[in-house]
Amino acid sequence: MKKTFTLFILLLACFFAKAQTTEDYIAEHVDFAQKLMRIHQVPASIILAVAIHESAAGKSKIARFLNNHFGVKGPNSSTEINSSYRDYPTVDSSYSHFVSFLHSRSYFNVLFSKYDQYDYKNWAKGIQRGGYASSRTWATQVIGLIKKYELYQYDDRPDDYIETVIPAAKVVAKSTKSSRTKPRSSIARSKTYTIKAGENLNKIAERIGTTSSSLMKKNGLKSAVVHPGQKIKL
Repeated sequence: MKKTFTLFILLLACFFAKAQTTEDYIAEHVDFAQKLMRIHQVPASIILAVAIHESAAGKSKIARFLNNHFGVKGPNSSTEINSSYRDYPTVDSSYSHFVSFLHSRSYFNVLFSKYDQYDYKNWAKGIQRGGYASSRTWATQVIGLIKKYELYQYDDRPDDYIETVIPAAKVVAKSTKSSRTKPRSSIARSKTYTIKAGENLNKIAERIGTTSSSLMKKNGLKSAVVHPGQKIKL
């Protein structure tokens, strides 16, 4: 009888392990990720994607035994596993520490003033540049997760938000000049843009792959100063 009960528990555990999908993980943690985003202006998509990447969507050992969902190293008091990663009392505390960790390091803290809460691509690139992970493809993988699971939908983006264009690192030799300079279709369709609080021409120009001087010329502006609510041509 005891063996039968033990087998039943193991089968039940296996069932729930299989049932826990990445979509389940997102649904479980999205509310807290958005709460952190609204307080700190870090994209919820970045918080979720980094957690998914570093914890295998909550399935890694350090996530299960240490509540560590961001691969942060440090001491722990676990008697269940031997690990060089720190432990947390709850999963939410791991999420909160990730954001406070970004604030506490100068090479990450600059991202808060440089990028808004919708610019997940530059956040991912910036976190990689700061040395968060040694892999050269880390940012690409995080961005890939955001796109695959459409995590950007949780960033409270305005309807007319213009997504950042990050130039490719290499250009294929056979590409023509027109193909290299042609903007992405989603941006080409946007003819005007409404300035939001905290934005400037430099930020907008960076997103659409142009320069602030070009935007000034197109809009007949004598300076780069713009105001919330002002409409400009792209």
